[in-house]
Amino acid sequence: MTNRKKKPTPNRSRKKLTPKTENQADYIRDMVESHITICGGPAGSGKTAVCVGLACEYLLEQKVNKIVVTRPVIESGNGLGYLPGGFDEKLQPYLVPIVEEMHAYLGRDGFKALKESGHIEICPLEFMRGRNFHESFMILDEAQNATFEQIKMFITRIGRRSKAVINGDLRQTDLPFRSRGGMEFCMDRLENLNGVAVCELDDSDIVRHDIISKVLARLYEEGEYK
Repeated sequence: MTNRKKKPTPNRSRKKLTPKTENQADYIRDMVESHITICGGPAGSGKTAVCVGLACEYLLEQKVNKIVVTRPVIESGNGLGYLPGGFDEKLQPYLVPIVEEMHAYLGRDGFKALKESGHIEICPLEFMRGRNFHESFMILDEAQNATFEQIKMFITRIGRRSKAVINGDLRQTDLPFRSRGGMEFCMDRLENLNGVAVCELDDSDIVRHDIISKVLARLYEEGEYK
């Protein structure tokens, strides 16, 4: 086992991971019991919040040594290199929801200390190739905007005693039409494979505001907008 650096003690008032729906409870169970979990669900259903919460719990309980967070970056049709600044600056605007969740579980100071010590790593998807992440809880967020090749590359980065979670909303991809479908393809092909869990959240799991599920149901009742 890798030598672990001492982690900051979290504030007692920190957020605790508690599923708010039955599907979220199933999602947590899938992540705990599987090496790789792929979760699809609409905005506000908890697909990101729940996996970030579990990742923080795993890190605090020293079940893993690192949280690795990534997501595809789509900016006016250009790649990551088009954006100004270093890695963190390039990705920061895209990772605000994840960072805010981590602040809730770890505290702002705890998050900062864990990031500076290397226990939390924000890794651009484009720069994961060739790396292996051992004893890590890996999260690929907004995977509907990742190509099949990117998702395959992410999955094959998983190392010893690690977990990988891929989540996204299949109805909200920003990819060009010819590049879409990678996440859905992986969900179809990897279902019922031992060690891999495929789960879906739906409008009933939306916990932000009641109106969101109603709006989404009405928008999609006649099929996707063309």
